[in-house]
Amino acid sequence: MTREIVFEGLKEILANVKPKLDQTDISFDSKLLGDLGIDSLSMLLLSLAAETKFNMRFAADTTFDTVGDVCDYIVRATNQ
Repeated sequence: MTREIVFEGLKEILANVKPKLDQTDISFDSKLLGDLGIDSLSMLLLSLAAETKFNMRFAADTTFDTVGDVCDYIVRATNQ
């Protein structure tokens, strides 16, 4: 799975988790907390939706700073 495919899927998930978020404001460099306002509940919802959509699991101790970090993790997890 490519980074771009994962990115498009994450944008859809983020739009569902944060409905007021404009997808055009989301980039690989967008900070989850600062730029997108992702709080702990939103992160949980994002994680669960991403695990379902991409058929993978996040490690419990994994933390992410940017959307690109999440994309890269999912790409690695799905291409093993």
